Amino acid sequence: NGAAFSKVKGSQSGQDSTRWHVVRKFLGLTSGHNIPVYLIDPLILGLVDKDIEQIRSSPDGPSPECKYFCAPRDFTTFALLDKTWKHEVGLFRTAEKMGFQWLKIINKDPRLDGMDDLSGMEIPLHYIFKLASHAIHLVVFYERSGNFLWHGPLRLKQHMDRKFVPFRKLHFGRYPGAYEKPELLLVSIDDLKVQIPKNPSSFLEEMSHSRFLECRYREARAFFQLYPDDASLDAVEFRKKAKSLLHLAALTLNNLRVKFWLSSGTCLGWYRQCNVIPHSKDVDLGIFIRDYKADIIPAFQNAGLPLKHKFGKVEDSLELSFQGEGDVKLDIFFFYEEDDHIWNGGTQAKSGKKFKYLFPKFTLCWTEFVELKVHVPCETLQYVEANYGPEWKVPVKTWDWKSSPFNVQDNGVWPIDEWDNVIQIY
Repeated sequence: NGAAFSKVKGSQSGQDSTRWHVVRKFLGLTSGHNIPVYLIDPLILGLVDKDIEQIRSSPDGPSPECKYFCAPRDFTTFALLDKTWKHEVGLFRTAEKMGFQWLKIINKDPRLDGMDDLSGMEIPLHYIFKLASHAIHLVVFYERSGNFLWHGPLRLKQHMDRKFVPFRKLHFGRYPGAYEKPELLLVSIDDLKVQIPKNPSSFLEEMSHSRFLECRYREARAFFQLYPDDASLDAVEFRKKAKSLLHLAALTLNNLRVKFWLSSGTCLGWYRQCNVIPHSKDVDLGIFIRDYKADIIPAFQNAGLPLKHKFGKVEDSLELSFQGEGDVKLDIFFFYEEDDHIWNGGTQAKSGKKFKYLFPKFTLCWTEFVELKVHVPCETLQYVEANYGPEWKVPVKTWDWKSSPFNVQDNGVWPIDEWDNVIQIY
């Protein structure tokens, strides 16, 4: 195989070129079986991103020496879209002939948990191909109904060799991840033709916030056994309107690049029953005040959702409400960060009284809800319990936003001379 290295001019010998050599063999293996893999290795994409203009414009790659695939690392990570490939037996045979050892990690398909069919069908989630001192991690991505890509966690079964590779160093698989479908670009890097995300920096940014939480299907089924679902015409109609309102809100906020999450009753519905609570009558979203943009109100009005009320101000207790179809409204609560907690405000229009709702600090994860990729607090249980208390599993039909929440506090009264500004009803 010595001749292979002569193409990589000026590369260091030994370990560095072994990495290049293993990647080259792997790309030969996949192209020989018509498997369209693309590079998602964060270390290499980070290096590529610095030279992206040069790499895009030069068909034969930017530099004579082995700059990217020779960089020190234990793995090189590639992605594979599940629907683009199905014939693995031949691939493994060829891989073995080429000297690779391989490991396949399968697990239950979480999408089936949402259905009554509990077949527990297992799907391939990760493959690892090892040759000499280097390994290729191939992450399998699946298309989800929210029109995004999902990869599963990497969980070793009991009989598997935990020393096969240094699993802890893998970049993908500690938890499931959700990604937009990337546009791909065919480039030449270190004399190897490889597909990469067209915009490596936005892929790397996505990667750092990709953690995905599956809806709790089993708990939702148990909930509905105790409290049968409302299948009345009104409930079905409300859910339909709430779903389309949520899709429209997501489209509007995503276009503005404003990060939001499911809050209050909408978050409770996702966590408790994997669905919209039919008697809630509105859709609730949270936004950090640091992400507030003045364009939010006009953007919703242009999307056909008139402003219903605006309470508070950007510096304090801001909340917006927009009128959706029929009597369904969209409530947007803005969250303020303090040293040890996060809070959002409430205002009573007729008295000018202010309220404050306290939450423990949280981070954001992706989930899939009513066929939409959307954020929820990763620490969902603490978030829900803060709002609804330890009895959150029990449905409550009557709810007073001023006294029912567990985390509500009085927060004074707006001065009368500010009312025109902080209590606006349309």
